[in-house]
Amino acid sequence: MRKGENFGEVATTVAVIGAGQAGLSATFHLARRGIDHVTVDASPSPGGAWLQRWDTLTVSRLNGIFGLPLFDAPTLDPKEKASTAVPAYFADFERSMGLNIARPVRVLTVRKSGQEFLVDTTAGRIRARGVINATGTWENPLRADYPGQGEFQGRQIHTRDYAGPEEFASKRVAVVGAGISALQHLEEISRVVETRWYTRRQPQFTRGFDGRVVEARVAESVARGEPGHSVVSYTGIAKDAPYVIAARERGVLTRREMFRSVAPDGVIEADGSKTACDAIVWATGFRPSLSHLAGLGVVNERGGVAVDGTQVAAEPMLHLIGFGPSQSTVGANRAGRVAVVKMKRALGEK
Repeated sequence: MRKGENFGEVATTVAVIGAGQAGLSATFHLARRGIDHVTVDASPSPGGAWLQRWDTLTVSRLNGIFGLPLFDAPTLDPKEKASTAVPAYFADFERSMGLNIARPVRVLTVRKSGQEFLVDTTAGRIRARGVINATGTWENPLRADYPGQGEFQGRQIHTRDYAGPEEFASKRVAVVGAGISALQHLEEISRVVETRWYTRRQPQFTRGFDGRVVEARVAESVARGEPGHSVVSYTGIAKDAPYVIAARERGVLTRREMFRSVAPDGVIEADGSKTACDAIVWATGFRPSLSHLAGLGVVNERGGVAVDGTQVAAEPMLHLIGFGPSQSTVGANRAGRVAVVKMKRALGEK
């Protein structure tokens, strides 16, 4: 399929939805094993959600990039924007491995007809025996709902809409959240304007963690069908991360208890007093983007999906990767391979 081509209706063995790190890994392993497949991606070019990252997120502020299969992670300029550096690496991988990704193609719904999946997209329908879903979280921001929020007269944005600190010049800003994005926003916005940091609980700052223990905990959680949580909620935040050190040294890493409500011109603090502010940045995280799977009945009332590894318990020919324990880049790579191996076995192919 060529870029932007409407394919009408096609039949294949496996449909891959999404071509970020997890989707590219799955596509590579399907191609390597000779399994007929179609991979579609909603982005107009390689890079997935990385294309949407804010300009001030540079390579130096990333936790690291794990290499794609048989393709070493590049040595990048620390000052380069993540939104250009990572997509360029993905594009090189697609080109070098000869992967065929149909884009921009957005999946609308996935349904079952007998033993076949019907994947309806903006470019046509894909009929497939199996589906590997790798849609990530970027399209499903978790937006806060606080009393009085609708009456606020200032600027409110979610991390998904954050472009950098410049738009907050001359404003008093409240940053809400306890994750990596919140702390990165706090550190750079506080360089130009008065900024306060609010969280519901004290973040956990760590010197490291056992990845195997974290992965096991996340796997147990998603196996129970619990809604997805961020990896950092299990790992904590590295106390030696550059943005943490910088915020601490400048005295802005000072947590405030979460405010009670939002007023038209500020927030009502936990103690009942009011603090004036002109903008609120809600760095409140994301949830897995799974709305297109609603017709399969696999998403429970809590917004979770019960899985065994990558395999959906209620639909053995449906795999979720870049989900649960495979949200990290290293986990996404491994999950792509595991899903393909399991899929090949289920298809009865040697």
